Amino acid sequence: MAAHFGRRLRKGAATTAVAAAAVAALSASQAPGAAGEDHGRQTTVGASAPVPDATSDGNATGNSPYYTDLPPLNSPRPSPSPTTAGTPVATGDAEAGIPATVLDAYKKAEAELRSTKPGCNLPWQLLAAIGKVESDQADGGRVDADGTTIGRILGPALDGNGFALVKDTDHGEYDGNTEYDQAVGPMQFIPSTWAWAGRDGNGDGKKDPNNVYDAALAAGHYLCRNGWDLSREDDLHSAILSYNDSQDYLNTVLSWLEYYRKGTHSVPDGTGSVPGHRSDDGSRHTQSPKPSNPPKTKPDPKPAPQPDPKPSKPGGSGTPSPKPPVPPTPPQTPTDTVDHLADADTAQLTAMAGHAFTERIGTRAETKADKSVAKVRIRFTISGDTDATFTGGETVATVTTDAQGVALAPALQAGEKTGDFKVTATVVGRSVKGADYTATVTERVADTLTRTSDTPLTCTPGGEFADQVQVKATYKGAVADKVAATATLIKSSRDTSENDKGPYFKDKDGKPVRTLDGLQTDAKGLLTLPKLYADDNTGTFLLRITTAGGTTLTVELKVAADDTSASPSPSPSASS
Repeated sequence: MAAHFGRRLRKGAATTAVAAAAVAALSASQAPGAAGEDHGRQTTVGASAPVPDATSDGNATGNSPYYTDLPPLNSPRPSPSPTTAGTPVATGDAEAGIPATVLDAYKKAEAELRSTKPGCNLPWQLLAAIGKVESDQADGGRVDADGTTIGRILGPALDGNGFALVKDTDHGEYDGNTEYDQAVGPMQFIPSTWAWAGRDGNGDGKKDPNNVYDAALAAGHYLCRNGWDLSREDDLHSAILSYNDSQDYLNTVLSWLEYYRKGTHSVPDGTGSVPGHRSDDGSRHTQSPKPSNPPKTKPDPKPAPQPDPKPSKPGGSGTPSPKPPVPPTPPQTPTDTVDHLADADTAQLTAMAGHAFTERIGTRAETKADKSVAKVRIRFTISGDTDATFTGGETVATVTTDAQGVALAPALQAGEKTGDFKVTATVVGRSVKGADYTATVTERVADTLTRTSDTPLTCTPGGEFADQVQVKATYKGAVADKVAATATLIKSSRDTSENDKGPYFKDKDGKPVRTLDGLQTDAKGLLTLPKLYADDNTGTFLLRITTAGGTTLTVELKVAADDTSASPSPSPSASS
């Protein structure tokens, strides 16, 4: 349920076997006419060992509980069949119905990802399958007109009591809990994950995990990270497991994905079906109308053992008081041994706007004795006033250190904002000294400017030039697009100040202008200047075009009297 990337909240040794048995039992019970049978399954959990702390990269949900009901065996119909003689709609029809606003959010998220990350091939049915398992489609579509849930949909407090331990990261802003984090909203993101994975899906300027449009788009981007292509089975499984790290979860989501692919229809908001089973104890999500700190779930109270009236002595008749069992000390993980992060020979990080950085960030995890540590998850986070991203469009990436203890961050892609920004490397699941890197985005430049035509540019006094000046900009032989430029009519090659005589451009009011600022090459590296006009002065004049980076091109403009008027016009027969 919850959307934070971490380990399983509960782990039972027989989880996979239970899941297989449940699927088998489901198949046996759903022969034709077996309406009314229990179509769900519930993960059995036994006495749980101490649950390790969750990390913000464990999974999208913090491995919170999820609904385990499986779809009916009969395929969904494309539209709900009407009831007749009091006969209810078939189970397949009811289960295939998705609340209208929720369905719209899934489809809009798919459309945006198709444009921004076409290589991901995200189907909206996958969002629907996850939304079904995580929150039963926003609790049956209980959303307002803007897509925000009516009341909060909360997972249990991740307090380490049968669940992972995730202490409060949002000061209760999203989950109302100032002590521990809880999975929030229709796609069940925990706040620490939402802080970097959240998206604004409905264009209201906010990123709200309780809004189905925001949550669906965030889930889509989350599933599309790491360059995954969801049309490939391996990538699809990896993406789903990154949402909740459980084979049972994967099997359940895949079942609903296949089911929704066979056909769905919209139903009015608030009329969706209600599941019956959850992976932890079968209870439903908590609906919270306002911030609260929900109490921890505790077992039924048992009478406390009464101490002996007197302490027992060796050889005496008193019965010693029972001692509580000492929990086993968990084995030390590689992450536990990390003392700090060190730079791994990262070169200077500089790229031109719109271009990829040629150098990549390398970070080494080390012990206190400066020994490298392998198999440690390192999170790289971009911050600052920048639109730079990692390859794939994300601002956060997690990489596991190799045998030399080095994590190599994905390549950085510069945006259009120039200046410095920061990339911070931290250890996932451990608070130790991280590493900061400064990257710089410079403006786009050109190193070559050429005219696209060799036609002389001539004009008569008081007239207009027949041809417009067009130039092409390149950088290292490639098209130099979006490069800033200026154009100025100059006095001479030595005196580049603005000439107040000769050819000129016109402003919007028709007045002469001899300097144009704010020009920019197009996607093909072309720059086409406005029409040029001539005053009464004759002679050869110079137009200087300068691009960002200092590259210039000087173009000659000639203004001369038209001497053809003194010559007799050719007779019609001469041109025939």
